[in-house]
Amino acid sequence: MESQLLVLSDLNFNLDVWKRELKFQEGEMDYFEEKLEHIAMRNPENDVLIQLEGFQNKIIREREVMGHLRHKIRMKKRELAKAKFENNSSVLFQEKQVLLKDEMKTFVRMHYQLKELMMDFFLRTLN
Repeated sequence: MESQLLVLSDLNFNLDVWKRELKFQEGEMDYFEEKLEHIAMRNPENDVLIQLEGFQNKIIREREVMGHLRHKIRMKKRELAKAKFENNSSVLFQEKQVLLKDEMKTFVRMHYQLKELMMDFFLRTLN
């Protein structure tokens, strides 16, 4: 019983960390969107606007994925709370958590790739 509660607590900790990671990345996207707006006002050239639109589309898609991941995290937290309350085995939860972990890993990698592209774009356009 006690070891099961520890496992559930560890799984819950992972979910909290991932939730914080998503919140941080969303804040970054807000900041980057502001910077893109400044570039659009200062540099209305067609090729720059095309690149800006591409980044905006990627940000919109990233926000959709963030929402999807947040939803999965909320559902997982509910499952863990229910398992703790009902004193159920946590083996299934660990297996499902691995899938969510892989999704988070992929998302974080893609987020930082987008961030790198945007930072390069900012260096080129904010001189």
